[in-house]
Amino acid sequence: MSQASTARSAAYLAALTQEIEKKLQRALASQSQRRNLLEQLFADIALEVDDRARGFLLSTYSLTPIYDIILGGEEDVISPAEERSENKLCFYDVLADHYVRVPENGKSILDLIVQLWSQSFSSHIFALLFHKWLFEVQLENSEVLLRYSSALVQGATNVFWIDIHTNTRRFQSLFHYLLEEVALVPTRLNKIAPQAQRDLYLLLSRFIFFYNAVDKLESFLKEFPIFPNSFLAGGSADIFVIELADQLQKLKVEPVLLHYLSQIKVLQGLELRMTTSTRLKACLYSFTSPGGPMYPTRIVRHAAWEALDLLFPKLDSILDISLASSSDCYIHGIGPFLVGTS
Repeated sequence: MSQASTARSAAYLAALTQEIEKKLQRALASQSQRRNLLEQLFADIALEVDDRARGFLLSTYSLTPIYDIILGGEEDVISPAEERSENKLCFYDVLADHYVRVPENGKSILDLIVQLWSQSFSSHIFALLFHKWLFEVQLENSEVLLRYSSALVQGATNVFWIDIHTNTRRFQSLFHYLLEEVALVPTRLNKIAPQAQRDLYLLLSRFIFFYNAVDKLESFLKEFPIFPNSFLAGGSADIFVIELADQLQKLKVEPVLLHYLSQIKVLQGLELRMTTSTRLKACLYSFTSPGGPMYPTRIVRHAAWEALDLLFPKLDSILDISLASSSDCYIHGIGPFLVGTS
């Protein structure tokens, strides 16, 4: 790596940081234009890096390992059907790494975001620019950590829903970092408060199907934090399926809903409480009939029936389910009691 290339990259990142500061300062100074300016800034940092800038940035900065996956460094990680937007390197990817390597360069931006905490798009911007900084830079103040971790979960939730609504995966690198580099790495996860850990796991549970990370599900469930209501809700598999069922009923974009239904086979063999199993059946069954409340299309109805047949092969009607005396059961695949069997 030549000194000239390094200096060029540093100057480029400094210029980007300066533009972000200017826009945040303008937003702080103009109440009437604040929302529009923050929305513009969010859109700017979510843009894909152009080929010329991408070339010299990648040649002079060694990005974190997760980008080997996002940029196609490992074969067969992303299926051809999902190639539309996964291979993009966005400005937030580069800046998030930069603010870990040179934390002082992001301090003024962070201070401005804190002053704009309550404004729309502030949490989006924070999550994109400082998700790595939060876990990889040493922070001593526990109160600040709690505030930042709450903003991270809120911001990540918002941007993941943007991906859902547009059926793109522009924020896939953020999801994979939170899953693989935080949720599955206890030393990083434990940097944030227990409640923030639980909130993060609930968030990841809702989007793990969308971002094609079901191969991590077994490890994910093993690392699930303890929930205060686990006596009532059940174990990690129960909590995961409850979140997944709730997510399914919120999905309005047909290709996204079909994508979720196509991956539901990974639930085979999960040990669930009867109440959780029934909740999942009811959720899937709601997509099998035309009309309200879900108004599914024919292709969605067909996919929902396939999912029901796969997970509960002898389920003729949700009203014909026989409750077992045990509070636990297994989704079809293994176990002494197969849901949907007599």
